[in-house]
This record gives sequence, structure tokens and C-alpha cells, in this order.
Amino acid sequence: MAQKTTKDLRALGASEIEKMLGDLKLELAKEMGKIKVGSVPDNPGKVRSTKRAIARIKTIINEKVRTKNAGNM
Repeated sequence: MAQKTTKDLRALGASEIEKMLGDLKLELAKEMGKIKVGSVPDNPGKVRSTKRAIARIKTIINEKVRTKNAGNM
């Protein structure tokens, strides 16, 4: 999956972000499965970058929730 900037992620809708998060989690599970079986991963840095992308998306989701809740108070 191509790396998206935070600016691009913030512009996406909630459903698109959730779909992207699910895709990344599936990708991470596949890579971790390869490692657990004992095979050598195709790209060792992919696990790290996928984890960071998941964290980035979760952060943006939390930011959107906080700004939405702050507006309700």
C-alpha cells in the first residue's frame, strides 16, 4: 500500500479511513504470519512501516473524535 501523508489522510472520510485501517491490519497479519512460520520476510522494513501507518491512522481517527466531542461541550 502506498504511503499517504497525514494531510491526505485528514481529508478522507471516516469510511475510507476505516477501510484503509482494515487493509493495513490484514497486511500486517500476513507479514507477521510469514515471520511466525519461520520464513524470511520479503521486506523486513515493511512490518515497521505498516505498524507506523496503523498508528498514524488511529491518531487521526482519535483527533477527529476529540474535535467532534469538543464541539458538543
